[in-house]
Amino acid sequence: MKIFFSMFLLLTFFSCSKKTSDNNSSSGNPEEITFIGLSNVGGEQGNYRIIKITKDSIHLETGMNAGEKHKEWHKAITPKTWKNLTSSFKIKDLSLIESSPSIQYLDGIDETFQIKTTKNSHVFVNAYSDTHYRQFEEFKIKLENILPKQPQ
Repeated sequence: MKIFFSMFLLLTFFSCSKKTSDNNSSSGNPEEITFIGLSNVGGEQGNYRIIKITKDSIHLETGMNAGEKHKEWHKAITPKTWKNLTSSFKIKDLSLIESSPSIQYLDGIDETFQIKTTKNSHVFVNAYSDTHYRQFEEFKIKLENILPKQPQ
């Protein structure tokens, strides 16, 4: 049941994100990030934390399936904030990053990143051991400085 719920949340996470247009990729413009998604899903209580970031906003959902708790938070962001967040990633390295198998059976939590650019879409699950993971860590530090501090 936990695995089914986790898979459902991940599918929901990916299906609810904004679609990118292919207009930018054909115009010869450099590849840019258009969407960043980060989710942490799993645990005995069915915990989830889903973050969706676009050029103009951040959307955070947290909750617990077992207690039917759900919180949402939204915030508009400036172009400067977007540039700061996306500067963590090296677009040319994204295609080199490898995911690892699910570790929900060990610690109960899977971390999933989704990064959409004007040309590609990348999904990474538990990429902790990849040599390029440092850019994800840098991004998460910057993001935590923006997100509200809330007790879990």
